[in-house]
Amino acid sequence: MSKEKSDLECRQEESKIKIAEANTFIEELGKRDNELSEILNAIQNRVEKIRNSPIERNQQYEKVKKIHSYWNQKVLNIQTKYEKSMNTNAKTGASAVGLGVGVAALGPSVAMGIATTFGVASTGTAISALSGAAATNAALAWLGGGALVAGGGGMGAGTVFLALAGPAGLAIAAAAFATFVSSWFSSKKRKEHLENIFIRILDRDIESYNSAISKIKKRTEEIQDITERLEEALRIIKTFGENYDEMNEIQREYLGKGVNLMLEATVKLVDPIGYLLPRYSEPDFKKYEGLKGKIFEENIKNLIISLANLLYGIKLDDKDDREYLLDWLKDKDNKEFLNSLGVTKDDLDLSIIETTEDALSYKYYETMKA
Repeated sequence: MSKEKSDLECRQEESKIKIAEANTFIEELGKRDNELSEILNAIQNRVEKIRNSPIERNQQYEKVKKIHSYWNQKVLNIQTKYEKSMNTNAKTGASAVGLGVGVAALGPSVAMGIATTFGVASTGTAISALSGAAATNAALAWLGGGALVAGGGGMGAGTVFLALAGPAGLAIAAAAFATFVSSWFSSKKRKEHLENIFIRILDRDIESYNSAISKIKKRTEEIQDITERLEEALRIIKTFGENYDEMNEIQREYLGKGVNLMLEATVKLVDPIGYLLPRYSEPDFKKYEGLKGKIFEENIKNLIISLANLLYGIKLDDKDDREYLLDWLKDKDNKEFLNSLGVTKDDLDLSIIETTEDALSYKYYETMKA
């Protein structure tokens, strides 16, 4: 007779299913992105052949070209860095299967879907919530975490932690952590406290995955629609000739609408989905340092940012919660993660958890004000 699954194990299983489901829709989004990118290339090539276009039209077109080019480069970066990571894991014997998509060689369509899901706009571009580097890190964290959560049986929690170390966020590792939580404490009271924390973390993540899946499906439909509109625009623009001065007013107006449509399309390529992005970032912590008038050491800062992502929206109920979470963090299975940040268990005390909570309180306040 099979043992009945605990609430924690049920949440863990549901979380894994949602991660795999999200990856499936991300891959489908990537296929549509590829189609859109191809038609953008075609219409860009056509527009470039048109002589004597007004300066303002050329400026708008150059903006489209720059964003599209940057997106293409980020797709390549994600693919290259991920494959490099997989090669490194293979040499060390680490498992990286179970993404629901090809992981031995990350396909272009998957990389495109990941790039659009996490956004890749450069710093200072209003359409993205993250800088290009941060978005790429978040994308790689999702890929690494998804693989480890779905196929990382037998690995220590520290290995999972290490894959997601730093400000990219730790939320997607919660499903894997739950395995180690279940067997970590011999004390029933400690186990119940820690399991309760991770049940709430997993409930939060499952809600985020559901919202992300809904948004990704909607974005996929939008990109398919705009691709069809661009295909029609290209067919018509091809009949206008290659000299702007020889076009009539209707043709010039339509050409302008075509360039606007191209800009709308590139925005959809780089605008992040949001629900899978890090909840707490390095800029968030810099604001907190300014509030406190204190600069934290780099290793402690990165640890707090990581814990802030893990605990975002999760209220620790009492001192026991904090102490048991700290004891678990100090466990030997997390040594690799702590070492990656230059932290040892001797550096950890309740002030780390309390500072994380305080930093999160400030983030919540800032979010409410906005």
